Amino acid sequence: MNPAEDYILNQEEPFKSILLQLQVLIETTIPELELKFKYRIPFYYLEGKPFCYLNVSAKKKYVDVGFWSAAHITAHLDKLTTDGRKVMKSLRYTTLEQIDGQVFVEVLQDAFSVNHKGFWK
Repeated sequence: MNPAEDYILNQEEPFKSILLQLQVLIETTIPELELKFKYRIPFYYLEGKPFCYLNVSAKKKYVDVGFWSAAHITAHLDKLTTDGRKVMKSLRYTTLEQIDGQVFVEVLQDAFSVNHKGFWK
């Protein structure tokens, strides 16, 4: 097992279940993504470039799915949060029930379509 999978499986509930559900959605939507362990968190890469990350904030009690090409994403901007960050945007989940699969997949597909544009606008 790689360190990224260890990270996911060693989380406490509800974070573990949230991460596993997100992992399934990510990997079935964009199978060409590669799961790595970068910056001490699970990070998905597309053709050697960062795509998105999964981060548990146990202190704030949520799972953050950050998108590398967030400056170019246009899908569901009302659901994405910047939380004081200048470029990064993310979807956040505190419960498994909060995950709207359709919204998540649409954001993934949008991020996939603009990933070649890079980090900055």
